[in-house]
Amino acid sequence: MELFQEFGARGHEQVTFCHKPEFGLKAIIAIHDTTLGPALGGCRMWQYDSEQEAIIDVLRLSRGMTYKAAVTGLELGGGKSVIIGDPQKDKSKEMWRAFGRFVEGLGGRYITAEDVGTSVHDMEIVRAETRHVTGISRMLGGSGDPSPVTARGVYVGIKAAAKFHQGRESLQGLKVAIQGLGHVGMHLADLLHHDGAELVVCDIHQEHVEEAVRRFSARPVGVDEIYSQNVDVFSPCALGAVVNDQTIDVLKCAIVAGAANNQLAIEKVHGPMLAERGILYAPDYVINAGGLINVFHEMKGYDEEAALDQADGIYDSLLSIFHVSKERDIPPHEASNHVAEERMQKARERRRDRLQNIYLHGAN
Repeated sequence: MELFQEFGARGHEQVTFCHKPEFGLKAIIAIHDTTLGPALGGCRMWQYDSEQEAIIDVLRLSRGMTYKAAVTGLELGGGKSVIIGDPQKDKSKEMWRAFGRFVEGLGGRYITAEDVGTSVHDMEIVRAETRHVTGISRMLGGSGDPSPVTARGVYVGIKAAAKFHQGRESLQGLKVAIQGLGHVGMHLADLLHHDGAELVVCDIHQEHVEEAVRRFSARPVGVDEIYSQNVDVFSPCALGAVVNDQTIDVLKCAIVAGAANNQLAIEKVHGPMLAERGILYAPDYVINAGGLINVFHEMKGYDEEAALDQADGIYDSLLSIFHVSKERDIPPHEASNHVAEERMQKARERRRDRLQNIYLHGAN
C-alpha cells in the first residue's frame, strides 16, 4: 500500500501510528478533517487479519465521522482510532493508559470514545491520561454508554424510510432483519418490538440471539441466511461492508437501514446498485449519528433530553435527504454527501474570508 497516496485520496489530514509493545499496544489514529471542529470518533478494538485491513478500516471510519458531524450540524470534525488485538483477551490498564497518552499528545485535535470492542470502563482508564475522551460513566460526569441514543436514531430513521418508501405511518407488522445484537442492535430490537415490528435476528454470539428470541419473540436465522430474508427492512448493526457484490443479489428487502458504519463495501458501486434494484438506502452516517450526538452533548454538559431530542431529528434529516435524492435522481448516499460537503465548503469559505480580513486589517 502506498500510504501517502491512500491518505491523500481519502482527504486525511493526519494519521498517527501508536506502538508500545511492552503494553501490547498497536493502534492507529486517523484525523480526517477538522474544518468544523476537533475530530471526534470512537476507538475500535478488533483482531484484524492484517495491518493493512486495520489501516483501511480506520481511514473509512474517520471519513464517515467527518460526514456524519457535518450532515448532523455539529461543530465537530471526523476522526477514528483502531487498536489491533482481541478485545476479549488483550486489554490491560497499561495498554489503555498508553493509548491515552498518545491521544493527549495530539493536543485536542482528536477526541476519543468507545466503539466496537471497547467500553465505558475502558474510556475511564484512558481519562486518567487525557481529558480528550468522551463516553465516560455518569458517575464521573459523562453520559455513559451512547448505544441507546444511537439505537433511537436508527429507530426513527427506519420510521422515516418506511414513511418515504412505503407510505407507512406505523411500524406495526413491519418485518425487520437485524444483523448483530450488540448494545445498539439489542436496544433497536426493543424499540421496534414495542412498536409491533416482526423481527428476524442473527448474531455470532448465541446468547444474544436467545435473549432476542425470549424478549421479542424474534425468529433466529444463521449469520449467512440473514441477507436473503423476505423482509421490509434489512438492518445491519454489526461490522461494515456487508452490502457488496455477493449480498446485493440475494437481498429481499425494500429498505437497508441500520447502525453499522460503512455498510456499502464500495460506495460509488453499491449505492447505485441498491437504487437500481429499487431498494432505499438510509445513509449509514446519517441514521447512526445518535451516538455522536450523545457524546457531543456530553462535551457541553450532558442533558439526556436534549440529546434524545436531537437524535429524533434524524427522522427529518433522512426525509430531506430522500427527497433530494428523488429530485436530483441520485442515490441517497450521494445526496447526503452533497449536504455534508456543502456545509464544509461554506465553513472553509468563512475561514478563508476571516483570515483574509485579518491579513488586510489586522487582528483588531
